[in-house]
Amino acid sequence: MRCSCFGASVAEKRKRKSGSGQFGHDLDENVLENIKAFSYNELRSATDNFHPSNKIGRGGFGTVYKGTLTSGKHVAVKTLAAQSKQGVREFLNEINTISNVRHPNLVELIGCCVQEADRVLVYEYVENKSLDHALLGPTSRTIKLDWEKRSAICLGTARGLTYLHEELVPHIVHRDIKASNLLLDREFNPKIGDFGLAKLFPDDITHISTRIAGTTGYLAPEYALGGQLTLKADVYSFGVLVLEIVCGRSSAKGDWGGAEKFLLEWAWQLHEEGRLLELADPEMGEFPEEEVLRYMKVAFFCTQAAANRRPKMSQVLDMLSRNIRLNEKQLTAPGFFNSSGSLSGPSGKKSFSETTTSQMSSVPDTITQVTPR
Repeated sequence: MRCSCFGASVAEKRKRKSGSGQFGHDLDENVLENIKAFSYNELRSATDNFHPSNKIGRGGFGTVYKGTLTSGKHVAVKTLAAQSKQGVREFLNEINTISNVRHPNLVELIGCCVQEADRVLVYEYVENKSLDHALLGPTSRTIKLDWEKRSAICLGTARGLTYLHEELVPHIVHRDIKASNLLLDREFNPKIGDFGLAKLFPDDITHISTRIAGTTGYLAPEYALGGQLTLKADVYSFGVLVLEIVCGRSSAKGDWGGAEKFLLEWAWQLHEEGRLLELADPEMGEFPEEEVLRYMKVAFFCTQAAANRRPKMSQVLDMLSRNIRLNEKQLTAPGFFNSSGSLSGPSGKKSFSETTTSQMSSVPDTITQVTPR
């Protein structure tokens, strides 16, 4: 039995797209030629009936299993929780957004299954799980991430985002760049995954006003406060991610300097005190101090409070990959939510209570809370 949204005839596809199918009316029929349709039985067999021993991860809307197809090919099978109405939207969005997108630093969507109440996505299998697992998880210290690997992860992620932001038409803003959405292959090359929150971003607009979605600690201030989404929101998240990669700690609030602060907040304080190198993870072993400092300063450029002061991802990639002198005089304090619940930046502090009703009308739609490990 084939996936219910993939009929044999164009007429059936059009009928479903017009609204008669359970999910097909929300699925762009152009994607039907780009990915494989799996039956639920195929995927159940591939994962040994979704056996717990094959579980490799869990997201906000379902569980991911390792599977082996009859051809012998390994895949990652992401099941959507049947009760998740919101997850259906993310599921369809991911298929529509990246079904025909291919890049070495993006996880490839191989196929899907929509069969009665079952909804499943099938991706390429990535051997070393997520960066969150390798860098921040309880078993992270069994995986040696030296500076060479960490630098390559930063560069590969920057290449993937440059492709999404500047080479694809229309452009794509990911909206949830974070360690758990960055997967590592056998050689620890990074692949950006989970496009459930992604949005297409045409050239002829300056921003999208949208409901807020993402993860605390990675959200750009203009987006977290007012729902004003641009490609620079991903740039901000990438800057936070770079700091995590360098220091080996979560961006969530932790005990930094004896106070509860976000990683970005603490990093900027160390920068102002001339102690930024103290942030570097000693687990890296020996590392080139000047290069590590440059990466952290690039992270500050990415997290500037004003979106228009942040570089494009192609510029970020250039700053990371070339040993060039950064104009640090252009740096101002990054924008972040401090421990008192205020927005801090070059213009001072702004309390949430001062934010207008219209700004906060975009009630948080999908926000993940991250707790330090």
